[in-house]
Amino acid sequence: MTATDFELRGEFITLDRLLKATGLAHSGGGARMMITESLVAVDGQIELRKTAKIRAGQVVALGDTRIRVVGEGRIDEPALHTPQD
Repeated sequence: MTATDFELRGEFITLDRLLKATGLAHSGGGARMMITESLVAVDGQIELRKTAKIRAGQVVALGDTRIRVVGEGRIDEPALHTPQD
């Protein structure tokens, strides 16, 4: 599993823009397709709203990748724990 942090600038980012900003999608259209195909979860629940507002403290998952959204200036908080095999 890959875990990474995304520093939020502002109150929220839409889910499709987050996927593009983190490089998980190569385009906004690609991000929207992933969401429509039920490939993306937010806080453990499949999210089908392309423009769902993602706020600090939420975790977005796509396959084996987890993105923890952190507030501005909080990137130094402890990273997500990844299970050890």
